[in-house]
Amino acid sequence: MIETPTADDLAAIAAALGLSTTAKDWPELSRLTATMILGLHRRLDELEDPPLAIKYPRTAGWRPTAAENRFGGWCWRAEIKGAESGLLAGKSVAIKDNVGVAGLPMVNGSQILEGFIPDADATVVTRILDAGGTIAGKAVCENLCVSSGSHTSASGIARNPHDPARTPGGSSSGSAALVAAGDVDMAVGSDQAGSVRIPASWSGIYGLKPTYGLIPYTGACSQEMTLDHLGPMARSVGDIARLLEAIAGPDGLDPRQPADTMPDSYVAALESSPRGLRIGVVREGFGWTGLSEPDVDDAVREAASAFARLGCRVGEISIPWHRDGVVIWNAICLEGATAHLLDGNSVGSNWKGYYPAALAEAVARGRAARGGELPINVELIMLAGNYLRKKYNGRYYAKARNLSRKLSAAYDDALGAYDLLVMPTVATKAPPIPPPGVSDAEFLARAYDGVVNTSPFDVTGHPAMSVPCALSAGLPVGMMLVGVRGAEATIIRAAAAFEREIFAAPRPAGC
Repeated sequence: MIETPTADDLAAIAAALGLSTTAKDWPELSRLTATMILGLHRRLDELEDPPLAIKYPRTAGWRPTAAENRFGGWCWRAEIKGAESGLLAGKSVAIKDNVGVAGLPMVNGSQILEGFIPDADATVVTRILDAGGTIAGKAVCENLCVSSGSHTSASGIARNPHDPARTPGGSSSGSAALVAAGDVDMAVGSDQAGSVRIPASWSGIYGLKPTYGLIPYTGACSQEMTLDHLGPMARSVGDIARLLEAIAGPDGLDPRQPADTMPDSYVAALESSPRGLRIGVVREGFGWTGLSEPDVDDAVREAASAFARLGCRVGEISIPWHRDGVVIWNAICLEGATAHLLDGNSVGSNWKGYYPAALAEAVARGRAARGGELPINVELIMLAGNYLRKKYNGRYYAKARNLSRKLSAAYDDALGAYDLLVMPTVATKAPPIPPPGVSDAEFLARAYDGVVNTSPFDVTGHPAMSVPCALSAGLPVGMMLVGVRGAEATIIRAAAAFEREIFAAPRPAGC
């Protein structure tokens, strides 16, 4: 219940906001503030907050044993059965642990949410169950989803089934490890900088970041509302298409979704010939100084050229703005994510849709109680983002958002000449997991590997999919296909033909 603010409460708030505190009658201001809010807010306390529906029964699940968690991908197990028939009948699905499943713990990879249990299913969870899928549990994700490695989660380290000494990638680390190992058929991940596509590339599976707004984000922990995407991960293009078709489309609760954001028939695209598609190999996606591994660049160029055998026209294109995409993304992420977490408790305000109030309260309490336990990569984002906001009053965030229109237009121009753009998903193969006691610099480097090619498309909202295209030194290499907004069916059409005729990703040894 709402309480009357004290004079000391208001004086502290005024000081924090930089308001004048001289000659103030704080007891009188306290009385006036109470008059302003108490009556109506007490009535608000009496009204019931409408929850999202929970359509399918479930138990509380269980903590996985070591034997059923070979690569550390699970943070919680469950078996929630959906409808008896449907597009996903017989399919098991892991849910990234930043997506709410009613009755199951959700920590978003972080100490600050320990003990939090959502009271509602995210829209994608309900849609998976409606389509006949079975929710098999919650997959480990990185701490507040801000690492492309797999070593920052409070739930433990996730390991790459191709080489357990290496990362499967992040932040959808557990989702990738579970799918690659064959422990589930498919998974839901989230992607704000590449967190679906990076682990898909390093783990040798398929991962699609859809067009911004295509999949409702309702019920998931938000990092930055202009960057948030949920996406499917699977071992085959067919399962990507099925999961996407099941979960895409407006839910009326997510302001990221324009009213006309309608899904396509993605399953129908699986058998369509790619003949005649124009494939543009993006020069700036290769040869990143100090980052690119030559075998990765060579493998992706060879894979791109193989589209000619499928009847496609393959050419090279230059998009100079691509090299600045990560610069623009970084500014948006630093200030936007910091504001969203610090001021908005991962929920924010000033948008229309479903507000997970219990999540906001849990984040605020947890940050106050256990913020000192956050890993260095999260701390530095919060420090740097807060510094930029306080020192420069949002100037760099605003400039980056304005420049994002130029970045988007550059890709749109290129996609006027080509149907799909191609580049490495990640410039490297999966790196080793840093050992305990590693320096802060090395910890940070492993937390932010891989985003240079992926992050620009979170800014612009273009759909992008990582497609396994080679093995080098026993490790997977991913090729990224990028299309115009709403062109997921075209990406699936090309990827399915490539999988069928050119390269079918092998399972890791022993899986």
